[in-house]
Amino acid sequence: MKTVLAICVGSMFVGMTAGQNRVGNSDIRERFAGPWRLVSQEHPGPDGTLRRLDSTGMFIFTRDGHLSVQVMARKPQAQTSAEPKQYSQSGYEASWGTYTVDERTNTFTFHVEGAFVRALIGKDLPRSYEFIGKQLVVRSARADEHWRVVWERY
Repeated sequence: MKTVLAICVGSMFVGMTAGQNRVGNSDIRERFAGPWRLVSQEHPGPDGTLRRLDSTGMFIFTRDGHLSVQVMARKPQAQTSAEPKQYSQSGYEASWGTYTVDERTNTFTFHVEGAFVRALIGKDLPRSYEFIGKQLVVRSARADEHWRVVWERY
């Protein structure tokens, strides 16, 4: 009887611990969850300084770890092959997949499952994030990329 009781109590403890971990992950996903509209997008110009692009877009995060993003330049500029990574084509960016969050480092990783730029499919794209009021500020976590995008809840 003591053995059965110990197993039951142990199982309850393991179940509660696992539930707490799931809740912890869902708490941060809850902050991301929902639709976000593009407020501003900045990319380095030829001289290295950030310049604002005239764009519109939407970023959608789900509570179960999926995301989708679309961004469209209102007046597309010619792209150069010198850019470290190409995310758009003809002024349009669209991709979807899953994401994982590391709260310790304020980063999330976008695991690309599909994209308009097919070279991105299967890639893991690390991003740093910061919540400021109703806004979500996203930057690349890569040392060779220096862009910044600000999203706001719809």
